[in-house]
Amino acid sequence: MSIHDIIEGKKQWRAHTARVKSLPQDYQIVYKEIQRYLFKVGPTDLADGPLLPGVVDFFEEGAAAGKGVLELVGNDVAAFCDDLVKDSRTYADVYQESISEEPGTAGK
Repeated sequence: MSIHDIIEGKKQWRAHTARVKSLPQDYQIVYKEIQRYLFKVGPTDLADGPLLPGVVDFFEEGAAAGKGVLELVGNDVAAFCDDLVKDSRTYADVYQESISEEPGTAGK
């Protein structure tokens, strides 16, 4: 990864967080909970993938339509997150695979 890639990544992240900050307060709170949950158990390609920007798009559309954030995600934010990543390889999957391997076969 070159310095240019790092700088470009930071610019993209700052633009992403600016979009989040432009959401209504209740949307921001739920977004931060989703982000926290996904950073812990989410897909292995979370940093490079379209998931978080897609959530912001979804929230912007909901806010523009005048809907409350819980109308969009429901009362169980963790279940909403689990549904988002149900077909993705998660860090939990990686961990489960690592403890399932035969002792001494890691990396083979």
